[in-house]
Amino acid sequence: MSVSKPDDLEAVRTVVDALKDFTVDDQRRIFRWAAEKLGITVPGTSPHTAAPASLGTPAQSAPPPAASGAMDIKTFMAEKKPRNDVQYAASVAYYYRFEAPPAEKKETIDKDDLQEATRKSGRDRFTNPLQTLNNAHTLGLLDRGPEKGTFVINSVGENLVAMTLPDGASQKKSVKKKGAKKNKKSGKA
Repeated sequence: MSVSKPDDLEAVRTVVDALKDFTVDDQRRIFRWAAEKLGITVPGTSPHTAAPASLGTPAQSAPPPAASGAMDIKTFMAEKKPRNDVQYAASVAYYYRFEAPPAEKKETIDKDDLQEATRKSGRDRFTNPLQTLNNAHTLGLLDRGPEKGTFVINSVGENLVAMTLPDGASQKKSVKKKGAKKNKKSGKA
């Protein structure tokens, strides 16, 4: 009895069907998370690669990237609006890993990168930037990097920056004012 080999193209069709309704940015993030979960490194691909017609989907090229290529950190932070120091640190790590211009991209950040980001984005400097990075690590937003004092964004921090910070509304708690309760005592006459 022979065991049949899984069909590669059927797996591709399944993935394409599952992701076709997501935006391109969401698709990229899902692929990164899946690769992280599987413990694999996905080689870089061109955004202009057409889907093979044999997959049952029309061959389409992604639109060319914007002329500028990437946004600056000041614009990125203004969009994300991190509400505290550890969210800011996670946003900086995310920016340098995924959004920075190619010449500025880096996998890890350190205290100097965090301070430089505050300067570039117009934020007050940290008194102890290494402590802020350690706090972000303790809260599960960053992992320790390969060298002492370096940190890398993990999937939890990535999810926070990519999914929660853009609108922030999902995290705001509604404050309800409690009316004063009046105690009614029933008295017997």
